Amino acid sequence: MTASEHLLAAGRAALAHLSSMSLLQVSLNLALTLALVLVGLLSGWAGRLLLRAAARRVPGPHTAERTVRTARVTRVMMWTLRLVAVVVIAALIANVWGIDVLAWASRGYGEAFVGAALRLAAMFVVAVAAFELAGLMIGRVIGGVVDRAHDPRRQAQLRTLGPLLQGIAQTAILIVVTLMALSEIGVKIGPLLAGAGVVGIALGFGAQTLVKDFLTGMFLIVEDIVSVGDIVRIGDSGGLVEGMTLRTIRLRDFDGTLHVFPYSEAQVVHNLTKTFSYYVFDLQVSYGSDLDEALAIMSRVGADMQAEPEFGSKILEPIEVVGVDNLADSGVMLKARIKTLPIQQWTVGREYNRRIKLAFDKAGIEIPFPHMQVVLPEQQLSELAKH
Repeated sequence: MTASEHLLAAGRAALAHLSSMSLLQVSLNLALTLALVLVGLLSGWAGRLLLRAAARRVPGPHTAERTVRTARVTRVMMWTLRLVAVVVIAALIANVWGIDVLAWASRGYGEAFVGAALRLAAMFVVAVAAFELAGLMIGRVIGGVVDRAHDPRRQAQLRTLGPLLQGIAQTAILIVVTLMALSEIGVKIGPLLAGAGVVGIALGFGAQTLVKDFLTGMFLIVEDIVSVGDIVRIGDSGGLVEGMTLRTIRLRDFDGTLHVFPYSEAQVVHNLTKTFSYYVFDLQVSYGSDLDEALAIMSRVGADMQAEPEFGSKILEPIEVVGVDNLADSGVMLKARIKTLPIQQWTVGREYNRRIKLAFDKAGIEIPFPHMQVVLPEQQLSELAKH
């Protein structure tokens, strides 16, 4: 007997069973069915509350990664409980209407279906556990190595590698589980793998940019050219490196704009914060100012800042006053620079600019600014003199 004939026979048997029931039996069965549905809904609501309460009590630091992982696991468990509740309620409702689900599940197509469903469910549970465990273990290992590393640059590099390793491991788990699930439902994965190899070769020729992005990104990380937390400039855009995936680098600008670059477009990367940084000062004073005094004030202000604990911990070397850099149209350009910790050059530079302005004002050194002089023709000047 074919599958369609089995279904038709089951449908005829169900109709015959319903027609043989009295009105009272049908009413009682409907009431029991509604009660079971109500119990299922209440169970789902209670299970959701319990899962949320359990998620809030998970031990460990309340980091963003833990929050995302806990929410994902809670969502998967919630859907699993709903599925189990639906299956159980459906089986009970079937028994109410006289359908022996256990007898159907113990022979023929029912046995094969139930066995395959249980194996797929177990495979799903193992896959979710392996997926989350891989992310958790890699995160813990990388976090431990970061804590033991004393070099901030090394720490930034490890934080960059962590998400990449997690992505590779979790993607491999998903591929393996997908192939196992296809094999379980009867799909022959041998020809599928062979076809995937051929398709992979074709895609490799057609997607050379993706391969280039991946390899360029790996070399950027391995050679420690850029890491998460650096401030870099790529082309006309710049900002804080917020994330590095297998294919793209993401920069968050000062105004909050997120710039996403494929690695193949990041041909030249200007890293402003690797190992140390410099803040360069171009200060213009008027031609009538005492240049020696101005240079001495620049050195003194830098030394005063370095002597203070708040800024001394950020300054690596004394200020380097280069001297007169240019004789401009409206004044004399004085140049200096100060070496700081990475990313601290702007904090130190802003404070230095504030202090040097106050010091120049106190010493009477003029910082020139553009002036406009109106020259009238002689005829108009004579007319104005008459009036």
